[in-house]
Amino acid sequence: MSAPTAHRSEGQLRRALSALRHDPLALTGTAVLVLLVVVGVAGPWLAPAGINDVDVDRMLQPPSWAHPFGTDELGRDVLSRVMVAARVSLQVGAVSVGIALLAGVTLGLFAGYYRGWLDNLLMRCMDVLFAFPVLLLAVAIVAVLGPGLLTAMIAIGVVYTPIFARVTRAGVLSVREQVFVRAAVSIGASDLRIMRRHVLPNIAAPLIVQTSLSLAFAILSEAALSFLGLGVQPPAPAWGRMLYDGRGFVTDAWWLGVFPGAAIFLTVLAFNLVGDALRDVLDPRQLTVNEARRSTG
Repeated sequence: MSAPTAHRSEGQLRRALSALRHDPLALTGTAVLVLLVVVGVAGPWLAPAGINDVDVDRMLQPPSWAHPFGTDELGRDVLSRVMVAARVSLQVGAVSVGIALLAGVTLGLFAGYYRGWLDNLLMRCMDVLFAFPVLLLAVAIVAVLGPGLLTAMIAIGVVYTPIFARVTRAGVLSVREQVFVRAAVSIGASDLRIMRRHVLPNIAAPLIVQTSLSLAFAILSEAALSFLGLGVQPPAPAWGRMLYDGRGFVTDAWWLGVFPGAAIFLTVLAFNLVGDALRDVLDPRQLTVNEARRSTG
């Protein structure tokens, strides 16, 4: 990374972190995500009971001190299963968004930098993917590859690749006309070096925002696939699958659907809060508006 680009990126990052520290919603979202990561990593050790410990004598017990989230139709502890399922959601979200980020950024970089026929070819392929509803395309991919955790991650990654490709291409089209890029071309720098050291660092802000928001939608997509029986397969716990299993006990055992649903809600809300805060502090136009408000206030 060139010195001006490095200083500019570091300064932008410092301003972003400073603004986030003074945003109560962003701090709340971050705290929830940190707690979620801790539970996801240490869930099997923190869980008060085994996730598949069947006990028909305690089936469908309401929340109590012994079982804070109650028990399910097989007498399994719901709290333990919700905690362990957090790892699945984080794993699917991180891997699938990582796939989309890597593929989308690569395609967007080449399409925006070289333009011409390559741009048209790659973006028309992205348009084809955009033409399908997200869940329908994910279901179709899983139907071809077979249900399971790995195929769910691949399917969600493919579904969200066009978003990152579009965001990357839009940034590249703007940055490639800047003076520092032309200067790098004039001194004979290779295309890959220019894209890696000059273009990519200057389009990182919208990609960071898109990543945080896509994590929320990826977790929702995984829950939907698991609800349909195409994601994590039983007896492994997953929030979407727990919602599916609890659908027949809505009136008799409300806790079977409420607690997994609440876990999905809080996780998605936390990612959205952090994503919105990042968008506010990393978007130069929004940053200018915020600074003007503070100066007049």
